[in-house]
Amino acid sequence: MTPVVEFRNATKEFRGNPAVRDVNITLQKGEVHALLGENGAGKSTLTKLLAGLYPLTSGELLLDGKPIRFESPAQAMAEGVAMVYQETNLVPSMNVAQNIFLGDEGFFNRLRGINIRAQQHLQRLNFHVEPTALVSTLGAAKKQMVEIARAVHHNARIFIFDEPTATLTPEEKEHFFVLLDRLKTDGASVFFISHALEEALGHADRISVLRDGELIVTDRTKNFSRETIVQAMVGRQLTRELYGVGKTLRKSRPPGEKVLSLENVSMGKAVRSATLSVFSGQVTGLFGLVGAGRTEMMKIAAGVLKRDFFHGGRVRVHGEPVRFRVPRQAVNKGIAYITEDRKYDGLFETMGIAQNIYLGKLIQGENPVLLTSMSEAKSQAAEWTKALNIRAINENSKVVELSGGNQQKVVIAKSLIQAPSIVIFDEPTRGVDVGAIAEIHKIIEDLADAGAAVVVISSYLPEVLNLSDRILVARQGRIVEELDTDEATEEKIIYAAVH
Repeated sequence: MTPVVEFRNATKEFRGNPAVRDVNITLQKGEVHALLGENGAGKSTLTKLLAGLYPLTSGELLLDGKPIRFESPAQAMAEGVAMVYQETNLVPSMNVAQNIFLGDEGFFNRLRGINIRAQQHLQRLNFHVEPTALVSTLGAAKKQMVEIARAVHHNARIFIFDEPTATLTPEEKEHFFVLLDRLKTDGASVFFISHALEEALGHADRISVLRDGELIVTDRTKNFSRETIVQAMVGRQLTRELYGVGKTLRKSRPPGEKVLSLENVSMGKAVRSATLSVFSGQVTGLFGLVGAGRTEMMKIAAGVLKRDFFHGGRVRVHGEPVRFRVPRQAVNKGIAYITEDRKYDGLFETMGIAQNIYLGKLIQGENPVLLTSMSEAKSQAAEWTKALNIRAINENSKVVELSGGNQQKVVIAKSLIQAPSIVIFDEPTRGVDVGAIAEIHKIIEDLADAGAAVVVISSYLPEVLNLSDRILVARQGRIVEELDTDEATEEKIIYAAVH
């Protein structure tokens, strides 16, 4: 059969450096084709060529056997290509319904009618999102649902999903894969990028592995295993200890000083009389389904959100009651919050790596007139780039030019440059490859070993079990369970989160 999509010797260069080099790959009708690889391997760049975001430097792109060259995403959409980006691409000031129908509006529009149609569309997809809600008020998971709903609405025949399940709960992931099967049955073709290798092995028809911009292997999914995929991705054998799933054999760290506590903290309907404690020298895992209030609790602690003025409870840092008006006050108390949504909250995309990392230093207020020393910024950026293995084309690269995983490392570096004593990681490995996951986990472990109090908010249970010394489970805006890692299992955690 003639492939629906075919890349022939596809090459894309940025400033003379190839991000994708001589790639030959096809996508058949009714096929789910998984693209796997480390951060910077070229997965997103390759699919963005198909989505019309970038033009090819050399080589050919064929659609239904005919050469084509997209000059814009609108042209690609007109040919039936829809891409759901790893970083959501929604209009924050518009509501959910308006974003779903954006670009497909009628000449006359009634907002009530658009809201009703959007609600029906979201219900068909089993996505529980309020169509009248402003996108700016949504969390990362619900934004991802809106992106997927918009792509399906446009009746595309070629879908590109870049890390679509990274922020979804297990139940929402099941709904997504039911949708994927439905698209496949209807004859649609799908490129599926994921760092969750089990998802690729369980739902893809074919798998292709890229490394350093080159295609390493393409084969039927049945011919792969987790071990062979990882070896193709990184070019070497990896131990199960490093990439295995489940608790490690290390002993849990004993609790040190109580450095952060929330006492009956409330904030509207999102947080309801939440009480928790965080200790130095430990990793505290915080798990909960979407809407459980876990992120909101930690944002209150970090001064990003404000608790209710009356009956809002107390926040104590090192035993001292605090009420932060702005995040900078929390930073000066030694609290660093590393956001789950790096695009909207964590980075200045058009600025360079050095400038972004150095901003973390400036916000501490040690430099009251905000004088920027570029030599200091570059030296500190070089130090953190090496420490976190941030891969870029060159030292002057803008953050927008980095892969998602390397952008995440910049966000982490921007917070750790402040030398915080309390570090809150919100979904630290979302959109991060297997090699970088191990590096970020080591950063978390080293922080706790050095005496810092670390909180890890994660939707990935194996990650929570592997990293945590104690686990807190959130449900309906409060902490409902605390478990030691010795007794914690996935079943116990899920049961506490649901019942």
